[in-house]
Amino acid sequence: ELTKLPNIGPELARLLNGFEELKALGAEITFLRLKARNPDSCFHKLTALEGAVQGVCKTQLTTERRAQLREFFDGLPKK
Repeated sequence: ELTKLPNIGPELARLLNGFEELKALGAEITFLRLKARNPDSCFHKLTALEGAVQGVCKTQLTTERRAQLREFFDGLPKK
């Protein structure tokens, strides 16, 4: 069950198609799919996805990985 993963609450779990897909696609591609349906998706959702992939709380992501995710997020077109 997705809600047993770190950072994944009922709302985010409802938007995902399962952990195997999240793991296969990775946080960035999964986030792009979510953002296409919900343009207000924020950086925190991206870090939550990455934390779930890694099996850690999003606050435990390495500084380097957070910087990579920030660069990805900041490079996305604005609404």
